[in-house]
Amino acid sequence: MRVLAVEDDQRIAADLKAALEAAGFLVETCADGLDAWFLGDTEDYDLVILDLGLPKMDGLSILKKWRANDREMPVLVLTARGAWTERVEGIDAGADDYLPKPFRMEELVARARALIRRSAGRASANQSVGDLTLDANRMSVSIRGVPIAATALEFRLLSYLMLHRDRVVPPTELLEHLYGDDDSREANALEALVARLRRKLGPGVIGTRRGFGYFLEGGGA
Repeated sequence: MRVLAVEDDQRIAADLKAALEAAGFLVETCADGLDAWFLGDTEDYDLVILDLGLPKMDGLSILKKWRANDREMPVLVLTARGAWTERVEGIDAGADDYLPKPFRMEELVARARALIRRSAGRASANQSVGDLTLDANRMSVSIRGVPIAATALEFRLLSYLMLHRDRVVPPTELLEHLYGDDDSREANALEALVARLRRKLGPGVIGTRRGFGYFLEGGGA
């Protein structure tokens, strides 16, 4: 899952990035309000974590501009402790959730996972299609109850396919959500990743619709 963390406090931004990456997310950080607005308006993120007090453009203005431009990615707003008026304004402007500072990273990660699941129409942390089960909290994968050793990148790929299991996901979309703006990303890297997962999971789990993309067998795509 691809996350944009917008925070001008370098220490908090570094902590956010470390905690989210440890939980399996692909994280980009930004400290400037104008840059954040541009990124959110032009890039495809599964979630944005948005501080309101930013240089050049405040978070509330950024959020209003995104929603006015029909940018619908879930947004978790970070607010100062006790600033209930900011929370109300943020929700009215289109925020999906808020978290007052200071906060526990564990809670932020849990809220991030829940927001991404809800935005895809999924509620439970345990998601299953056919014989495949993913536990987002434990970052675990199993086939018919048997644990499968998956790397963080493999888990991210399966999570994305699981959240979008009712459709075929194009390779370009998968590459963007797996690697972000990494210039080294290539289609053959994705093919190699899928082939490696198929060897681990066995047949009948990850399907291919030639010329269109990948999907989970039994997911309704």
